[in-house]
Amino acid sequence: MSSATGGPATTVFRPRTSKIFTAVAFALTAVGLVSVVVSEGVAGLLAGWPLLAFAFAAWWLFWYPSVQVDSDAVTLRNPLTTVSVPWAALVHVDTKFALKLITPRGSYTAWAAPAPGVWGTHAGKPEHLANLPGSSYGPGRSVRPGDLTHTDSGYAAFLVRSRWEKLIGSGSLDVDLTDSAVVARSVNWLPIGVAAALVAASFASSALA
Repeated sequence: MSSATGGPATTVFRPRTSKIFTAVAFALTAVGLVSVVVSEGVAGLLAGWPLLAFAFAAWWLFWYPSVQVDSDAVTLRNPLTTVSVPWAALVHVDTKFALKLITPRGSYTAWAAPAPGVWGTHAGKPEHLANLPGSSYGPGRSVRPGDLTHTDSGYAAFLVRSRWEKLIGSGSLDVDLTDSAVVARSVNWLPIGVAAALVAASFASSALA
C-alpha cells in the first residue's frame, strides 16, 4: 500500500543489530534449556525461568523498540512507553545522542535509534552525506555524525525527514495546528507485566532449587 506522497504507507525502522542480538539470545536460551533437560530431565525445566527471562529481555530491549513512520505520525515504540507524534506537531528532528523528535510541548527520544559512537562515525563514507533531506544539513552543508545514513539515528532521521518534507511539499500539513496537535503517549503494560512475571518466576525457581 502506498501513501499519497508516493512512498510506502508505513515504514518500520529497527536497529540493524536487533535481529542479530535477539537471535543470539534465543539460540543461547534454546541451548540452555536443552542442556537442562539432558542433565536433569523434563522436570529441570522448572528451573529454566531465568533463561526465558533472558530471552524475553533480549527481545524487549532489541527487537521490540522501533520507529514507525506513516502518513499520520511518527511513532516511537520504546521498551516502557510508546509515543505517537503527529506530523503537525513536529518542529525539529535532532540526532545528537539519538533520534529525537521535538515539538512545541516537549521532545521524545527513540530507543531504537541511538547516535553512533567513535567507530560508527569514522565508518562514514561520502555517500552517507549525500542526498539527505534539506533539514539534515547545518551551516556550510555540515552534517552531524548522528545524521549519517549508515547509523541507526541517521537512517531513522532520514526516513522521518524524507516523509516530513514530502508532506510539507504536497501541502498536506496545516502549520496552524502545530501548537494544538496532541502527542499520544501510552505505557507498554503488557511487556512490563510479562517481564515482571518472568523475574518473579526466576526468583521463585531459585528459591526452590
